[in-house]
Amino acid sequence: MAENYVCQQLTANGHILYTWHSDGVAEIDFIYQDACGKLIPVEVKSADNTQAKSLAAYIVKHKPEQAIKLSTKNFGFENGIKTVPLYATFCV
Repeated sequence: MAENYVCQQLTANGHILYTWHSDGVAEIDFIYQDACGKLIPVEVKSADNTQAKSLAAYIVKHKPEQAIKLSTKNFGFENGIKTVPLYATFCV
């Protein structure tokens, strides 16, 4: 349900959304292209466990300039990943 909410919010903001799957089990919920043409991976975490192993795998492989994790946690920035609360998805 959280992924559907995020999809609706990002689409309403005009983003065209894509997904990414590795050869293994890693997958990124959404990827969109910003106004400068850069790809921004977005991982959605609705449970208490907010580790984003798939996002970390994507970052190692593709080295994006920024990455976003949407979760129940507060705003933050750690290891190159912006954390945004789910309720603030409209800000993305």
